[in-house]
Amino acid sequence: MIRKENMKEKKLYFDNELTGLKESLTKMANLVEEAIDMSIKSLVEQDLDLAAKVIENDDIIDKMELDIEEQCLQMIALRHPIAKNLRIIGCGYKTVSDLERVADHAVSIAKASQYLSTKSMVKPLIDIPRMAEIAQNMLKDGLNAYFSGDVELAKEVWVRDKMVDDLDNQIFRELLTFMMEDPHTISRAIHLIFVSNNIERIADHATNLAERVVYIVNGERIKNYSKNDKET
Repeated sequence: MIRKENMKEKKLYFDNELTGLKESLTKMANLVEEAIDMSIKSLVEQDLDLAAKVIENDDIIDKMELDIEEQCLQMIALRHPIAKNLRIIGCGYKTVSDLERVADHAVSIAKASQYLSTKSMVKPLIDIPRMAEIAQNMLKDGLNAYFSGDVELAKEVWVRDKMVDDLDNQIFRELLTFMMEDPHTISRAIHLIFVSNNIERIADHATNLAERVVYIVNGERIKNYSKNDKET
């Protein structure tokens, strides 16, 4: 009887730890989503204060990454999880890395917007905000799929990755044309290409999150839906 009670007590404690991990990841994800939103807004509105806030807040996100990684390692070392629980914790450890990299891309966009804030745009900002909106929704849905175990929602994220890739290529071709026609636009155009590349990489990290959903739910490693795990 005592043994059964101890097992129930351990299970309850472990369930609470898993809930705590989810809450930590959710809090970090919210800050990362806010960073992306502010970085794009700083570019569109040429807002130096917003750009500075994105850069300043990155230290908070970096600290959260280290704390959550330690949380995952402690749970593995002390609880010896198996099967799905081990996959949840292991994927949580990798997810914080993706989120931290997304925040770094937001910082890169903010730094580009600082440079462009006092300059006229090479062309109206239409495609980049559209591309950013798709990538942001991919990240949001990737996180929702991750937290809820929704495989179908994860697959929708994979499909949208191609839309971002196509826009990235289109933006590059258009800006290359501007640079060839007018060398005075080169510096501004390169910064916009840099922004576009960072948004494309944010979308890649969203697909990484989505792909882990299948692994957590079914224990299957899916590698053929998107170009995941790139060095970004």
